[in-house]
Amino acid sequence: MNDSKLPIRVVLVEDHALTREGMRTALERAGFAVVGESGDGLQAQEIIIELKPQVAVIDLGLPGQDGVALTRKIKELQPDIGVVIVTMQESEEYVFAALTAGANAFCVKASDIEIVLDAIRTVAAGGAYFDPKIAYLILHRLNAEEHAPFTSHVLTPRELDVLRLVAEGHGNLEIAERLYLGVGTVKGHIHDILEKLSASDRAQAAVIAFRRGWIR
Repeated sequence: MNDSKLPIRVVLVEDHALTREGMRTALERAGFAVVGESGDGLQAQEIIIELKPQVAVIDLGLPGQDGVALTRKIKELQPDIGVVIVTMQESEEYVFAALTAGANAFCVKASDIEIVLDAIRTVAAGGAYFDPKIAYLILHRLNAEEHAPFTSHVLTPRELDVLRLVAEGHGNLEIAERLYLGVGTVKGHIHDILEKLSASDRAQAAVIAFRRGWIR
């Protein structure tokens, strides 16, 4: 929980210098303390882990490593650091990839800066925040999960192993290497997982499994 007498400490990760400068100015005017910034995903990881801000504001399209991979790594190493994604991407694929990686908030750059400021305050206080521009995606996905059939939802232990690695962002080849399986076998497991969970893609399958407590 943030001490209300102290400014919220933020690290800003954005590869476009002018955009980063504008965001830093807006955050500082709003009373936040921008303690670090970077335009590279790998460098940002080092800065965030070293400085331990309350919130990291991260773009998705970064050199070095993208924002989803950076979010996942931060949450592995420092799970108490809040992550606010601020990006131009509004598709389900990007939204749920970021949320599955552990992001606490998702905002789009087309929205007003006040949306981002509200998201930072909410995440610093321990909450989650979804930009109204993408909230309908969340509601649509959750509604689909709620009404999905449950008759064939139980996964085998091997399918759960595969799904855990999917949720961590690993591709088919890496999953195959880690589980000592053929790539074709991994693809078959993923096909079966999507069918059993009535999921349209890997990200949705991971979100469903997290929500139902099957994987952590």
